[in-house]
Amino acid sequence: MRMVDLIAKKRDGEVLSQEEIQFIVSGYTDHSIPDYQMSALLMAIFNQDMTDEEITHLTLAMANSGEVIDLSSINGIKVDKHSTGGVGDTTTIVLAPLVASVGVPVAKMSGRGLGHTGGTLDKLEAIPGFQIEIPNQQFIDLVNDTQVAVTGQSGDLAPADKRMYALRDVTATVDSIPLIASSVMSKKIASGADAIVLDVTLGDGAFMKNQADAERLAHTMVRIGNLAGRKTMAVISDMSQPLGEAIGNTLEVVEAINTLKGEGPEDLQEMVYVLGSQMVVLAEKADTLEEARKMLEDALHSGKALAKFKEMIRNQGGDDSVVDHPEKMPQAKYVTQVLAPKSGYVRDIHAESIGVAAMLLGAGRKTKEDVIDYSVGLVLNKKVGMSVEAGEPLVTVYSNREDVEDVNQMILDSIEIGEAIEEPMLVRGIITE
Repeated sequence: MRMVDLIAKKRDGEVLSQEEIQFIVSGYTDHSIPDYQMSALLMAIFNQDMTDEEITHLTLAMANSGEVIDLSSINGIKVDKHSTGGVGDTTTIVLAPLVASVGVPVAKMSGRGLGHTGGTLDKLEAIPGFQIEIPNQQFIDLVNDTQVAVTGQSGDLAPADKRMYALRDVTATVDSIPLIASSVMSKKIASGADAIVLDVTLGDGAFMKNQADAERLAHTMVRIGNLAGRKTMAVISDMSQPLGEAIGNTLEVVEAINTLKGEGPEDLQEMVYVLGSQMVVLAEKADTLEEARKMLEDALHSGKALAKFKEMIRNQGGDDSVVDHPEKMPQAKYVTQVLAPKSGYVRDIHAESIGVAAMLLGAGRKTKEDVIDYSVGLVLNKKVGMSVEAGEPLVTVYSNREDVEDVNQMILDSIEIGEAIEEPMLVRGIITE
């Protein structure tokens, strides 16, 4: 079997067999297939697509290219949640303690961010002392004892995906449904969860820009998960504007704390209830979504969820007093306002551009080597559909440099003010097949 023949086969739109895909993944993992040949294959896949069978074979080969984590010693049905990405996506920090507080084991393996803001791990590291690298046995013991722990993904988890993703990033092959689906699901399957809830984001701030592509990606990932023996479902959610109000690491932790207190933004709280209800049902702690939601609402309003978050912070070496004293987290030196240039209604907030503006402040990474500034970011004072008066604050900017004119201009260019418009629909679809 030769890689050049397989590149030609996919270039011409033919279907690769399971054995051929296994040969490719194994060869790229052990470096016998060079980057230039894999780049050619990735572009052929980008142009010619893949069948569902090919995507499933690719996913399983990538999942088995390294360590497959065994969580069988954790009691109960372990449910994982994954988002395909967005701007201001704070759901995991709220979801993990909330769902754990109703008795669902949450063994969460998360990643760092490369782009607009930090990933879940970066956000949690804004909490003084919080340890995200914990040994496997301690991770398992914490989930058994307290129902929740969040850790970094093992370096040997789906190494084929790690190499391929880095290559896709520099060969303009990121936006491919087969490659996105196999990348996400290979890590989820290797992470050892029994069930998987997927948040497939749609809109300006997401990979998927239209409903048809989002639905295809969701169906593909659900099918892969079920074929791999994991109960899997997907929620398609709106990311045409940032979720919640905060964009930036400390700011998003503060927003998560406020949400766990019942004082968070409505859209973030609703997204947490939608995803969390699915997790509770898949874990067989409730028979219906309505029953699951009631359990989550009671846990949030009673303070159980907030207490679980404090416990999670303490268990992983963090200072849980930040819940009551968020000023103990890194704070920005300068706080300024971007004012509305005219009166009207917010018609559009370009999520991707807003995310880039936060990254320019230091809230995210342009390259893997960049160091994140936990303290900086943005808070949206107005969301789509809200009225605004000229001179009223649109966005609050938290920065450690005095001159933020470039950021302010990018923000103004990202927000459209005009005639009245309805708020966007948050949940665009549920995929359970």
